Amino acid sequence: MKKRLTGFLTAFFILLCFAVPVSGQEYAGGVSAKAAILIEATTGRVLYAKNADSRLPMASTTKIMSALLTLEQPNLDEYFTVDPDAIRVEGSSMGLVEGDQVTLRALAYGMLLPSGNDAANAAAVKIGGTTENFIAMMNKRAELLGLSNTHFVTPSGLHDDAHYSTAKDMAMLTRAALKNPDFLAICSSKNAQLEFGNPPFKRWLKNSNKMLQNYEGAIGVKTGFTDEAGRCLVSAARRNGVTLICVTLSDPNDWQDTANLFDYGFTQVSSHEIPASLAGEKTVKVTGGTQQECKVELYGAATTVVDLDQLTAEFHLDRFYYAPIQAGDIVGRVDYLYEGEVVASQQLMASETVEQKAPSEEEENMFSAFFSSIIGAFEAIVSFLQSFGQN
Repeated sequence: MKKRLTGFLTAFFILLCFAVPVSGQEYAGGVSAKAAILIEATTGRVLYAKNADSRLPMASTTKIMSALLTLEQPNLDEYFTVDPDAIRVEGSSMGLVEGDQVTLRALAYGMLLPSGNDAANAAAVKIGGTTENFIAMMNKRAELLGLSNTHFVTPSGLHDDAHYSTAKDMAMLTRAALKNPDFLAICSSKNAQLEFGNPPFKRWLKNSNKMLQNYEGAIGVKTGFTDEAGRCLVSAARRNGVTLICVTLSDPNDWQDTANLFDYGFTQVSSHEIPASLAGEKTVKVTGGTQQECKVELYGAATTVVDLDQLTAEFHLDRFYYAPIQAGDIVGRVDYLYEGEVVASQQLMASETVEQKAPSEEEENMFSAFFSSIIGAFEAIVSFLQSFGQN
């Protein structure tokens, strides 16, 4: 019995040690949300979690998926007429009416700023042909992203008992969405001037996300509310090379809870500069120059939150370069990868000048002979054509 108790206590303390975050102390504040999570965006490392795998309704934060799929389509700035049935939907709106002409990019703004249900439905019908087809696309992407506790029923997030996600899944979705530059630019906009209507005319849309005004470094992402889901908020913030993502579901104090979690997170994660030694020394081949190779060096600095031993360098350089090359010319870039994904990049520049090589006497004679043969052939053709014409 005594041995069993000793073994139990030993196992307990081992588990306790593993439960303590290696980056610092656990979050000591309270969170009002039914479910919440805070992650570091580059690696996905969880800094705080509360019921993060609990399936809950997520209201209009659904539009993160709808907007992402929309922004992945071709011809984002091509106008089309909205489906009149699609825009007849309750709740928040970007102001679409029957006959309006709009672009997919404008609909993405309409989803992410004023949280337009009409924008989500209009995009769904345009992209999928039917709302049902678009919802199938949403669920397929969720499956590909590994969102095993997420199921979409509407493009907008209007309540349905079978429409749900988790704090963890929404953080993973947001991590993927923020890699799309169009999505990042839109969700971080406090307001935007767009053109749509019949005919299109300029109008302003305002972002409902107060974090953009009230929290330093906030870069989005999406608010949400229904009676059943309560207040839902998906946020991202960036400071000193560190990006955090926070999700709170059913949280009556979401703005403050998110700000507190961000404050905590930025004390737990820091970025560091990537040393030049990780890329190593590099040269490029030169043709037609006074030397056959040119040394290159890193231009500017790059930072990361990832441990250096977890990074790999991937170079993007041409097979060869034509002389002349001037010291300081940008010749390529190096990407730093973590688990196969690019997490930082630096440009590569020539660190020395390579002059163009003057042709040798032999090369000049060869060129002269070649040029003379071309002229001779041309004169022969002209002579033949002239004699053919005389006949």
